[in-house]
Amino acid sequence: MALQLRPNCEYCDRDLPPNATDARICSYECTFCADCVETKLANVCPNCGGGFAPRPIRPRRNGDRACARPTRRRRTSGCI
Repeated sequence: MALQLRPNCEYCDRDLPPNATDARICSYECTFCADCVETKLANVCPNCGGGFAPRPIRPRRNGDRACARPTRRRRTSGCI
């Protein structure tokens, strides 16, 4: 099963395309940008309490769209 590669930071709504090197995920694939993880979330996922790791980059092959998930997700309640 492939990663979902969510298209945005769930905290600040910053775009995170499939080739973003500053995307971070937790073990449940909650997705945040590196800036929010480091400066606002203290490396703790507000959804599950786990830590973060850099999200792998999915390169394009043969003209595909890198299978990015089109649905944006954003927390509506406050984080930490």
